[in-house]
Amino acid sequence: MPSNVASLTNDLKAAAERLGFSQAAVCPAVSPSGATRLGEWLHLGYGGEMDYISLRQQAYADPGMVLEGARSILMLTLNYRTAEPELPQDGQGRISRYAWGPTDYHDVIHERLKELVKLVETNVPGAKARGVVDSAPLLEREFAQLAGLGWIGKHTLLLSRQQGSYFFLAALLTDQELVYDEPQDANHCGSCTACLDACPTEAFVQPHLLDATRCISYLTIELDGPVPRELRPGIGDWLFGCDVCQDVCPWNRFAPPSTEPAFEPRQDAPSNPVQLAELFDMDDAAFRLRFRHTPLWRAKRRGLLRNAAIVLGNQRDAKAIPAILCGLRDSEPLIRGASAWALGEVGTEEANAALKERLADEEDGCVRREIEAAILHAASSQPPFTR
Repeated sequence: MPSNVASLTNDLKAAAERLGFSQAAVCPAVSPSGATRLGEWLHLGYGGEMDYISLRQQAYADPGMVLEGARSILMLTLNYRTAEPELPQDGQGRISRYAWGPTDYHDVIHERLKELVKLVETNVPGAKARGVVDSAPLLEREFAQLAGLGWIGKHTLLLSRQQGSYFFLAALLTDQELVYDEPQDANHCGSCTACLDACPTEAFVQPHLLDATRCISYLTIELDGPVPRELRPGIGDWLFGCDVCQDVCPWNRFAPPSTEPAFEPRQDAPSNPVQLAELFDMDDAAFRLRFRHTPLWRAKRRGLLRNAAIVLGNQRDAKAIPAILCGLRDSEPLIRGASAWALGEVGTEEANAALKERLADEEDGCVRREIEAAILHAASSQPPFTR
């Protein structure tokens, strides 16, 4: 093997460590074995509204469509586990661990990838390189396993015996030959089914097969419209994302803490848990000011307030009625519909009266159906349990 190949590989790995990445390993830029399974998964409808996957399905089978002439991929991980989460009280919602910090992880990682791209271009004039973070059509978990960084667990996430699964995946593609690491062939999940058994919405069809349309992360982040009624109770206290399948995984007992300040929860960031009533007081400008550069921006104001209403409905706390009433009067039909459902779950006389009053003025057909269903539900239910 030419010495320059080993030298470039070693330089990239050393730079990755210096930049704070927790793991770095190399694999060839070949067609991943998971490309066929991806097509089957999409055919079954498990991708839901994530059309950006199906529109680029062909690209997932060929890294050369991400970087022309790609020969090697440096796979990277960056830990995001920080403090242990606090359990939410009434009126509060939970946020997935990865979104606690004041900065979007894409921005943090992309800046470091630029340094690695620059290193390739400096060491090998004329070389091409591109860094990506879960936005390009690349099956990162497949390539991470091929690079030896771990195995794909039954919850479909990459698992490492040393790192658990609380990490981001990133990739540096280059048209240069590098020294490849040994792939991870062993699977260390054994007979454990903790992740499958714990899923509140039963999103796992079988081990290694996720129906994303039932996953809380999909429902609270990717889904643009109303959450199906039958899945709303399973969302529980989750405002944005979900960590259940990771939190119960035995391998995450060994997950090391992050040393990245950008992922540390702060008072001025959307740390866990969130006071839900505050969200209903935010107009578009206030929402943009607070969340524009955080992962929560992806859900948009309408999606996040939809989620907040569902959480308050699940908590069935009468003290939340003023906040839910703000949602019922919101200009966004999606928020009004979710708030109507929440009032039906709270089920007090005040909540029922508010629903009937709103029904008289509501013009949106979808929201009217939500209100009517909520009124019927409140009428047929036993007196609510108020915590």
